Amino acid sequence: MNLPHDDSCSGWFHLLSEQRPFNELLHDQQADVVVVGAGFAGLSAARQLALHLPDAKVVLIDAQRVGYGASGRNSGFAIDLPHKFALENPDQQFKQRLLRLNRSAITQLNHLIQQFDIECQWSAVGKYQGAVGERGRQFLAHFAKLMDELGEPYLWKTKEELAEVLGTEHYSQAIFTPGGYLMQPAALVQGLAKNLPSNVRLYENSAILSWSKETSDYILQTAKATIKAPKVLFTTSIYTREFGFLKNRLLPITTFASITRPLNVSEQKHYTGEYNWGLTPADHAGTTLRMTQDKRLVIRNTYRYTPKYGSSVSSYDRQLIAQEHRRSLQQRYPFLAELPFAYTWGGTYAVSRNFTNFFGQLAPNMYAVACDNGVGVVWGTIAGRLLADLACQKSSELLEDIQSVTGMPSLNPPEPFAAWGAKTRIYLAARTSQQEL
Repeated sequence: MNLPHDDSCSGWFHLLSEQRPFNELLHDQQADVVVVGAGFAGLSAARQLALHLPDAKVVLIDAQRVGYGASGRNSGFAIDLPHKFALENPDQQFKQRLLRLNRSAITQLNHLIQQFDIECQWSAVGKYQGAVGERGRQFLAHFAKLMDELGEPYLWKTKEELAEVLGTEHYSQAIFTPGGYLMQPAALVQGLAKNLPSNVRLYENSAILSWSKETSDYILQTAKATIKAPKVLFTTSIYTREFGFLKNRLLPITTFASITRPLNVSEQKHYTGEYNWGLTPADHAGTTLRMTQDKRLVIRNTYRYTPKYGSSVSSYDRQLIAQEHRRSLQQRYPFLAELPFAYTWGGTYAVSRNFTNFFGQLAPNMYAVACDNGVGVVWGTIAGRLLADLACQKSSELLEDIQSVTGMPSLNPPEPFAAWGAKTRIYLAARTSQQEL
């Protein structure tokens, strides 16, 4: 079994103002339901299960610390719009269902952040989608056409208007959409974990190594103890295949980010933009850029096919990737060319060849949500909640929505052809999008 093996350099995790105490599973447990994976999906599922079953014992377990895995390694966007690939779907009802699901997730997160006073730089500042050259501008024009068809509001931003916000003239054009939120993702998932209902037991650094079925119970085995429960939810995304499900249907892709130290007083005098904004690339293979509330720049680009997850990436690879991030920073902010990166890290997520997310039942009393196709914050939040509804047989319009927009990820070619195909596609995307990087 290939376990999560993320690098130790995740900026969001190391910048947490405090490290929440955690429990490792050391003794055998009997539970009513187990949720495997404590990211956005698992936290949401465990909360909803506890609300539906207030007298039940819910166990939530993760192989790593909360916020150390994929949920704490993304760029910190909660985006209400369908993702780029989903926007291409000609079925307008399909896209309207995605909008309802995404916006329900944002409403849910907004409520929890306010209810528990979670400090995570949560802010409703919208999102820019930026273009550098002609290729990027063509993507923007197509995006505007899709938005018009969807009936969603947006604003065109000129080079000069962008420079006032971003503090750089690198971008030639952008589209601003108002419904997006920004956050410090590791702080958000840690805050959600800290405020779980009282009937949820959370165990971290406790990898499930195997599972089996015995009469009415599933038995989950860690290195030090077992958990028995009649019902199991896997909210493990790419790692679902390690438990024997969705084999050869998910592709593990790692994307990389670097975050700087805060701008000092002298650097702030040269920087002419605003603070607290986020920009995604018009060309999906381009560079994601953020300026955080605490005056740090975040650069995210570069993708790798990583069949063994974090173990597939060496420290030397990360050094080369940090150099790529340095070039991207220098192109945008020459006056900050020597601004040090505090951390450079990778995060692994699941994609499918047909861009389809899995949601549903795997076996009797065993359920899963897997494959977010790169939109983990909102998708994990709503999919986890609705998976708990499904497991508890609680019907709703949103459950109908998610069942309508999900399905079975398509089969991948056998290895080594899957690896060749994934690596070739990533290479060609980087080549054709070079100007946007």
